Amino acid sequence: MTADTTPLAYPFNAHDGLRLAEEYERVRDREGLLSVRMPYGEPAWLVTRYADARFVLGDQRFSRAAAAGHDEPRQAEGRTVSGILGMDPPDHTRLRSLVAKSFTVRAAEKLRPRVRELTASLLDDLEAAGPPADLVDVFALPLPVAVICGLLGVPAADRPRFRVWSDAALSTSSLTAEEFTANQDELRAYMAELIDRHRRRPQDDLMTALIEARDGGDRLSERELVDLCVAVLVAGHETTATQIPNFVLTLLDHPDQLARLRNRPELIPAAVEELMRFVPLGSGSSAPRYATEDVEVGGTLVRAGTPVLVATGAANRDALRFSSPGVLDIAREGNQHLGFGHGVHHCLGAPLARLELQEALAGLIARFPGLRTAGDVTWKSEMLVRGPRVLPVAW
Repeated sequence: MTADTTPLAYPFNAHDGLRLAEEYERVRDREGLLSVRMPYGEPAWLVTRYADARFVLGDQRFSRAAAAGHDEPRQAEGRTVSGILGMDPPDHTRLRSLVAKSFTVRAAEKLRPRVRELTASLLDDLEAAGPPADLVDVFALPLPVAVICGLLGVPAADRPRFRVWSDAALSTSSLTAEEFTANQDELRAYMAELIDRHRRRPQDDLMTALIEARDGGDRLSERELVDLCVAVLVAGHETTATQIPNFVLTLLDHPDQLARLRNRPELIPAAVEELMRFVPLGSGSSAPRYATEDVEVGGTLVRAGTPVLVATGAANRDALRFSSPGVLDIAREGNQHLGFGHGVHHCLGAPLARLELQEALAGLIARFPGLRTAGDVTWKSEMLVRGPRVLPVAW
């Protein structure tokens, strides 16, 4: 069958909160896919069901690289996805393999003592700053920034600069394409300079390993080297820095689950997985995938050359896959959520993100049993990700 072809305005989620828009429920329960139009780019099909989402994300007949030849659907005038995130195999596989060993479960676990130490130190800072204190500025942002900058060898003095660059990279605001490109060029220029410093003085870090792959094995171009370091830096901290306060707010809104977690801290890993499922992080969908041939998805024939958007937040609330999907259950078993994506673009840093989220939640709950909000939340606006920009807390 074919679906209604009159595009609806998209995305649906409001930025000032973490609710899943009701439109997703209606779309998921109807037959076929929905045609939507984002603020920029051509119309696309929207996928909201779990089975359809896994299919599109996992089937190589859906291409990210093909977007380069189209006016891809997007929330900002500038192109927000490039480099490795805009590639297909084999180029994607070639670049991903260069950094994969730094983000395995085993590699992440080796970092746990350091992350736990950083967590304790930042909680000391939080306690000294308040109450009330801004959980984002004092704790949630510095933790993943310190970890990813340590992996890449970014000097501590340069770390505050990345909030501006990262915000612009994920912005859906009124930045023109020229302004967006200028911001990207500034970040690339900084990264190229840092790579040059690493070449002159090699260090025991990921950037030096990538430089060796470039200079010794010719496994990537200089532009790919720069863009890969930029991607690791931005992706390596922004979502975790956003999800820490998101998870805190969600647990505070579910006091029974928070009390359960305090009484049973061994549930922290399962709680992180459930919060990844339950919290719809994105303001919209993932980056579009283009069908490279005619493919049927959820009863709709997607023609070759047509973009498909996958709403993982909606798929993670699909009752055909999850029992009581609208209920937060921190002990949920068999939780194969799509919070880290699926397929070749499954989040490379998922093991590290899980570790950081586990340590952040465990540290906060243990240190501040009376943790609560202590003022109005200032929400990020005009961003691809949703979450507090300022979260005042007390204890």
